[in-house]
Parts: sequence; C-alpha cells; structure tokens
Amino acid sequence: MPITNPLERPLARWFAREARDLPWRAEDRTPWQVMVSEYMLQQTPVDRVLPAWRAWIDLWPTPADCAAAPADLPVRMWGRLGYPRRARRLHDAAAVITADFGGEVPADRENLLSLPGIGDYTAAAIQAFAFGRRSIVLDTNIRRVIARAITGQALPLPHVTSAERALAEDLTPRSPKASAVWNAAIMELGALVCTARAPRCEECPLADQCRWLAEGRPEYTGTVRRQARFEGSDRQARGAIMAVLREAPGSVTTSAIEDAWSDALQRERALGSLIADGLVEQRPRKRYGLPAD
Repeated sequence: MPITNPLERPLARWFAREARDLPWRAEDRTPWQVMVSEYMLQQTPVDRVLPAWRAWIDLWPTPADCAAAPADLPVRMWGRLGYPRRARRLHDAAAVITADFGGEVPADRENLLSLPGIGDYTAAAIQAFAFGRRSIVLDTNIRRVIARAITGQALPLPHVTSAERALAEDLTPRSPKASAVWNAAIMELGALVCTARAPRCEECPLADQCRWLAEGRPEYTGTVRRQARFEGSDRQARGAIMAVLREAPGSVTTSAIEDAWSDALQRERALGSLIADGLVEQRPRKRYGLPAD
C-alpha cells in the first residue's frame, strides 16, 4: 500500500504561491515547448535557458519546423548553453517526431525513450509536465528534498537506488493532476529553497515535517560525485572551438582552430571528440565547419 504523504498539501499550497512564471508552464504550452525546455535544462540553470528557449520556440514553434532546419543552425542557436550535443539530439528528435509520429511529441514512455537524447528522467518529465500523466520524476532537486524530508539525509546518494525509486513511487500522488503538481512543486522547492549548499529551512513549507531538520541537519557522510573542474578542461577547449565555429558563416581554417586553444594536444583531443560527436565536420583543404546535414 502507498504511504500517506504528509508533504503533499503544504507543498502544493507553497507552489501555488511561489512558483516561478516560466513559459513552459503556461496553460497554453505545447508538448514540444516542454520537450525543448527539458533538453535545455539538463545541467543548465533556468536564467540561462530562458532567452535560448524563447529564441528556439520563436524560430521553430513545432517539431516539423525544427526538423526542416539545416543541421548547423540548431548548434548555432544553442549558443553558450553548454553540452551542444543536446542541440543535435533535439534536432534529430524533431526529425523522428515529424517522420514517425505525425509531427506530435509522443505521450507514452516507450516512444519517448526511442527519441534521441531522451532517457528515464526526461521521458518522465515530459509525461508529467507536457501531458499531465502520473510519472516518477527523479531529478537532483527532487531527490534532495526527499532525502532530507523523509530519510533525514543531507544529500541523496550519487546514483538512484531501487529503494529510492520505490519511495518516490509511494510519495507520488495517484491522481495524474495531483502527481504533475507534486513533481513540479517538489522540484521547485529543491531549486529555490532546499538547495544543496545553503538551504533556507526557515522559508520551507515542509520545515515542521522535515526529518533532516528535526535531527539537527546532520552532515552527509556518503560518497560525493564531484563536478569536474571546467577551467583548463577538455570541455572548455571544446567550447572554445565551438565558439569560433558558431561565429563563422561557413568553415574556418586550421589556424583559426589553433588560435581558439593553445595547447596542441588538448586541442586535437577536443577537436577529435567534436568530430566524433557529429558537432564538427572536417572539410577539404584542412577546413572545419558545423555539420551540414
């Protein structure tokens, strides 16, 4: 039997007052708009996503519009959101939706998972936020709130466990409408109040019921998955090369790539990985450009 969830009502009331006015939450949002937001929000904060999302939706309001775009344009439009493979995958997903699903984002999990760039979390989020279906959404923010409020842990483990998923299943309301509100609200609470480094417990609607707070906010003693250093990393080198290519109307010379990153070994490694990812094409006469198809 599912457990009684004492967090649902206070969380829903808080969300009704405090939820951010985000365009992908609007009453007239489309599944495509939600899908684009979910691709962009992967490892990227909302304030950086908002202008990019608006530009994308203005240019490509439907999957068919996006699918018809030349392959280099989504990568250019992605700008400095980071992880530009997401742009290619979103463009590829739009093509599959147009060809195989009549231009409509599919609602069922199996078909969502068949699209490029969609895994367990993104499929569940699209089902909940685009279609109002009951699904178990487990992003970092949701996992952190559950870990603190229910189990008394400062942070969740680095990877989702079967016990954690079962707990989330029990906590998620059975009603599709209520479950969609629950997922959005608990995610918002984790993003705005129950943050990883500086939780504002005095503002939390769940403070009276939070096990972690009641136990004196004990320190986390488990394994921490540390964020790789960006400065001087291959990821920074990739970004520098991509910036040069995005700004060029066509292809660029090898010297332009060399000017973008001085470390020759790291530059070649970064360039090779971008080519392998389909984000850069090597052209004749030692020139490089964004993908043409």
